[in-house]
Amino acid sequence: MMATRTQHESKRKLLDAALHVIRAKGYTATRVEDICEQAGLTKGSFFHHFKSKEELALAAVEYWNLTTGQRFRGAAYHAPADPVDRLLAYVDFRRALLKGELPEFTCLVGTMVQEVYETHPQLREACEGSIWGHASTLEPDIAEAMRMNGMKGEWTARSLALHAQAVIQGSFILAKAHGGPEVAAESIDHLRRYLELLFGRTSGKQEAGREMRAENEHDVGKNERGTRKEESGSKSRDEAAYRLQENMRAGPDPGN
Repeated sequence: MMATRTQHESKRKLLDAALHVIRAKGYTATRVEDICEQAGLTKGSFFHHFKSKEELALAAVEYWNLTTGQRFRGAAYHAPADPVDRLLAYVDFRRALLKGELPEFTCLVGTMVQEVYETHPQLREACEGSIWGHASTLEPDIAEAMRMNGMKGEWTARSLALHAQAVIQGSFILAKAHGGPEVAAESIDHLRRYLELLFGRTSGKQEAGREMRAENEHDVGKNERGTRKEESGSKSRDEAAYRLQENMRAGPDPGN
């Protein structure tokens, strides 16, 4: 049992390292040695868990989906009763996440897919599934907002959800080009204004939206403090969930 626990711990360290290093350097420039150095493990440990860098990247996408999915599911933007308010609160939440260094707030799958879309089809499909999967979480609120406002046209809830992701992913590219989050925040502000115009928000409801933005920023700060506490104590719930999803493999980890 101890060997199994140690095995999962070393694998989690490698996945956490992949999330950081790939977002900092890109998939192509990232070496196995970089991952091991960031994780504080040996290459023997790496190849005990993964046959190649691509296999690690595929596992990292799954890990990214799990950890970010839990954070978004627990965020305060789900609270408003009005679906348009929920959409605007989601945008505010995404804006509030633009903190720290570029690798801390940019997207793993958005970073990788720009490099691998032609050379690594399996990895491209995993990135597509991640982005499309996150977009799908917005579709019910968009569809409800369309029904409430009697909106019909050539566009759909799915197309608007993907458009929101296009703006957000594009804002990360601008942030990388600029070297900071300010330009990304401006793009996300434009996305908010677009949604307000599309769904006919009044000035009074815009004021309520600003209050929700403040609540989202508070929520992000609270999550960051909670994350730091979890890192100093027991492993977080999402890490536990990941370990439960792992296939149990017998045998010691030779590189730990």
